[in-house]
Order: sequence, then structure tokens, then C-alpha cells
Amino acid sequence: MLDDKALDLLFRSARTQNGWLPKPVSDAQIRAIYDIVKMGPTSANSQPARFVFIRTKEGKEKLRPALSEGNTAKTMEAPVTVLVAYDTQFYENLPRQFPHNQDAINWFKGTPAAMPTAIRNGTLQGAYLIIAARALGLDIGAMSGFDNAVVDKTFFPDGRFKSNFLCNIGYGDPTKIFARSPRLDFDDACTLM
Repeated sequence: MLDDKALDLLFRSARTQNGWLPKPVSDAQIRAIYDIVKMGPTSANSQPARFVFIRTKEGKEKLRPALSEGNTAKTMEAPVTVLVAYDTQFYENLPRQFPHNQDAINWFKGTPAAMPTAIRNGTLQGAYLIIAARALGLDIGAMSGFDNAVVDKTFFPDGRFKSNFLCNIGYGDPTKIFARSPRLDFDDACTLM
């Protein structure tokens, strides 16, 4: 069981960042994040998430037209902005990723189950990304204030991958954090049966 310090790092004291310190995130840190993310569970080990780690000025400028006004400045200054997407044809990898059932590809290929599975499990992997980055001592600022159609046209013109959400990663500027918003109580969000 994790101790209170670890739970604070991942959840209780962790905050969504709105500004960033000018400190880079290394290739090694990005690879370490993914090495944790890939171990998280997904349906049939489908692993549909695809991650574009945007760090260059050119990459950020490609992203800028899609950003909402409130997300532009913080995204442009973040050391890394991760475009969390999902592969609409994730099932093509199932013979390798789910080897104990070679028919798994047919559970999804050409079926209505493919897109909900891609979106759900790609989102799970995006959440793992947030937790992994925090576990490695980085701060995050996840957001959905952007135009998905513009992002998809710019970054995924062949249409196979679809954007889900963005996540800034780096070292947060503590002076730019908003006051913590209220959370629902257990009785407001949970039912015991």
C-alpha cells in the first residue's frame, strides 16, 4: 500500500498547472513516463493510445491555431505538450499484443465495438500518463480546450489517429495555480449496493 507521501504526490497535493518554470524535460524522462504508461491495463491489451510529445517551437506553432484563448500561453511555455490520441485501427496490433487469442482482431475489426474501445482505453492510458508523470516528480496540466478537428487535420491528416486531450508536462510555477476547486462527497458520487 502506498504511504501518504506517495498519495499526496499523485493525487491529494498534486495540482493542475497553469504556468511553467523554464526547466526542460529530457528525452529520458519522456521515455520513463511511457515505460510506466505501457504497463497499465487496457481491454484485451489493446493499447490504443498514441502520444505526440511536442517540445519544439515549430511543433508548438503547429498546435497554436487549435488552442483556446485560455490555454494558449500556458501551452506555448510548457516544456512538453503531449497530444494524447487514439488509433482507430488499434486492433491490427492485437495478434502481437494479445497472443493467447489470435481471433481477438475480429472482436473489433469492422465492428461497432472498435471506436468505444479505442476511446475508452486511450483515455485510460492518458490518465496513466498523468499519474506516471507525477510519480516521476513532474507536474501536469491536462486540458481539452482545443479544436480537435484542427489538431487532427494538422497532426493526423490520414485520419487513422484521433486526438483526445492535451497534457502539458514540466515543472509548474506555484504562483500560477488556481485555488483548489471543491470535490464531490462520497454520497454525491457513489452508491453502495
